[in-house]
Amino acid sequence: MGDLTVDVGKLRDEIQSKYQEVVDHPDATFHFHTGVRAASNAGYENAWLEGLPKQAVASFAGVANPFNWGLPLDGERVVDVGSGAGMDSMIAARAVGPTGQVIGVDMTPAMLERARAGARDAGIENVEFREGLAERLPVDKGWADVVISNGVLNLVPDKVGAYKQIFRALKPGGRIQIADICVDRPVPESALRDIDLWTG
Repeated sequence: MGDLTVDVGKLRDEIQSKYQEVVDHPDATFHFHTGVRAASNAGYENAWLEGLPKQAVASFAGVANPFNWGLPLDGERVVDVGSGAGMDSMIAARAVGPTGQVIGVDMTPAMLERARAGARDAGIENVEFREGLAERLPVDKGWADVVISNGVLNLVPDKVGAYKQIFRALKPGGRIQIADICVDRPVPESALRDIDLWTG
């Protein structure tokens, strides 16, 4: 995983705790927007959200819009890295239709539970949510036509490892649609060791 200055186990615990809070209290004040407000700010179309379970939308915590470049196509296979409460996965599942398939991957049990319940409530059968890490995606090599992610890779300490996994999961000629937070200058070592800065 390379030379990381952050305690990876502690970082993952803190991230899981933060997103447990989003599930338990989606209307609370966080350092990021959640729910319909976050989706609206990111340019999600109202039609994409219609019919989705309220709890999946309420616990949405993405930073931007991976569908800015277009929705997945009918019949495609999609992997959603860091699928959270499942809103993006369910939008993708409706876009690809019954001949397509979506796998959402998340490391937070509460988010996985929320996503699975939401898909059941909405009757969306072509989406599956798997527990896993971006650095070790539980997806077969070359399975996906598209990999999406929204506000997750900035939280992953081993970004090179995560991108290697994304490319492993993609078919030749597949595409990635990632919405995230980026910096354009090196992050100081002291900041890399500060878990509060990673999560907040």
